[in-house]
Amino acid sequence: MNNMQVFDPNNAEGIHEMLSDSGYSDKAIRYYMERPYMGNIEHPDQVSELTGHCGDTMKIFFKLDETDHIQDVRYQVLGCPGAIAAAMAAVDLVKGKTLDEAKKLTDRDVFRLLEDLPDQKQHCIRLAVKTLQKAIEEYIGNNGHKNTVQEDTSAIM
Repeated sequence: MNNMQVFDPNNAEGIHEMLSDSGYSDKAIRYYMERPYMGNIEHPDQVSELTGHCGDTMKIFFKLDETDHIQDVRYQVLGCPGAIAAAMAAVDLVKGKTLDEAKKLTDRDVFRLLEDLPDQKQHCIRLAVKTLQKAIEEYIGNNGHKNTVQEDTSAIM
């Protein structure tokens, strides 16, 4: 009999253990497994997309309230657990903030919230932050007009 373990995507305990052994914090693992802000938003004020040098792609949707505070943010992520955890953490840090406040989000802010990611996954945090900042810049560049969705797709090198 073969002693190789088979990965079972439905085995939450096994996934948690594997990610923990790889250097992910419990908080980062929870974000990855629960994915609280994954999806899209109907009638968003802005949609932007960015592809990282690793090939992971993030698409972000945000909606502002009548006072120009971020009411809702969702990401669609085609990527690894680090990318998903970083995107979910970024949302918790900017929801309810103004665009100017959200634009100041740093990689360090996201890392502090996640508590730990493997060193080789630090670029995932950068991608989540850059995707958010790109969306804000595109929205502002569109003269701040609400309900005018501007979609852009590009890659970061």
